[in-house]
Amino acid sequence: MPTILIIGANRGLGLEFARQYADDGWRVVASVRDVKQAADLKKTGVELHACDVTDFRQINTLAQALNGIMLDILLINAGVCPDFGGLADLKRDSFMNAMAVNALAPLQLAKVFLHHMTGPKIIAAISSKMGSMAENSSGGSFAYRASKAALNMGFKSLSMAPETKGMITVLLSPGWVRTDMGGPTAPLDADSSIAGMRTVIAGLTPEDNGRFLHYDGTEIEW
Repeated sequence: MPTILIIGANRGLGLEFARQYADDGWRVVASVRDVKQAADLKKTGVELHACDVTDFRQINTLAQALNGIMLDILLINAGVCPDFGGLADLKRDSFMNAMAVNALAPLQLAKVFLHHMTGPKIIAAISSKMGSMAENSSGGSFAYRASKAALNMGFKSLSMAPETKGMITVLLSPGWVRTDMGGPTAPLDADSSIAGMRTVIAGLTPEDNGRFLHYDGTEIEW
């Protein structure tokens, strides 16, 4: 039975990833910041753990709790979006928190779980087209855009690190999805977005290492 660890699975995209992989017969291990807030996730029957990704001690504790469990896929979905506003909305604390959650934590998670990887050895992080400089035609959302761009650069470098040789490291864009973050007017439902990204993940080859891919499989410019 293949095994996936989903970081950040209590709602939205992470919850739908957990549902679909569990329904497909995978062993799903999932982490959330607060287990008490994960009622819907508990209904899926996945193995649930608490982990605040901004706390490296909790990341290390999670790795210790999963000692002996080998992962085919490490999927890092935990993220925050502190702003959709302009320069007037820029705040230091929210900017730095976005960097901690969206950019730094995924690298630490990859570092800690490298030795848990088996099978196809896929490390995937959920990014966004809003982290693409080429796709930025409207500006704003400074903290979110900057943190996702930092994630992209970090994972591009991770894909070339000696420690990840033989693994496939990718960034995935889910599209604009109807979630708490995406809002009710987004054109894409979570089911379609996740199904698309799962198809992309299932079709990954070593040649895809280091790529930035949309949920429909198309490549996104940096």
